[in-house]
Amino acid sequence: MAVSPVRPAAGSAYGRAYAAGRQAVRRLVLDAASRLLESEGPDALTMRRIAGEVGCSTSVLYTMFGGKSGVADGLWREGFERLRRALDQAEGDDPLGRLAAMGRAYRANALANRAYYAVMFQRPIPGFQPSAEAYAESLRPLQLLVDAVADCIQAGVFRPADPTHVAGILWAAAHGAVSLELAGYEGAVDAQARFQDLLAAAAWFFARRS
Repeated sequence: MAVSPVRPAAGSAYGRAYAAGRQAVRRLVLDAASRLLESEGPDALTMRRIAGEVGCSTSVLYTMFGGKSGVADGLWREGFERLRRALDQAEGDDPLGRLAAMGRAYRANALANRAYYAVMFQRPIPGFQPSAEAYAESLRPLQLLVDAVADCIQAGVFRPADPTHVAGILWAAAHGAVSLELAGYEGAVDAQARFQDLLAAAAWFFARRS
């Protein structure tokens, strides 16, 4: 793996990632960058600071990401990829149960990846715009939700409608509730109950009723 001219110490976090391969190093770097962003803000996202957190040389970062804008693009991509995996792994006994599980997975993923979520939806890095390829990748989680909604419509759980429209409404509801929780609005003391009730209400609006 050609990411460093010097083999790192085997017992270090960077050493373990180096041994595991390029993708492991990439995740290690992005996790370090996300921690800096969350704890100190965007001014901390310098190649020198990130390299210091990882325990590698700045040349490794420039080789992998090209510069700070590449790191920001990497955070965007990694955030949406984690969300895609979380939604894809959600399971339910029926179409509506899977859709509910995807809602819970969305919230859990956001709480576990706060800095990534901020890059995805709050744009905390001044001047950052995702590349066209990164933006296209960011639509994959939405497509999973659209497919799950289509399954609910086909099963007769939801009334006939455009699944993309319904998925967009459900995503907006989930995002709004999660954003308030992440901001600590009103202490978010019953955030989980609010989240579940909101999504249930949104789903009920689209439910088939005889």
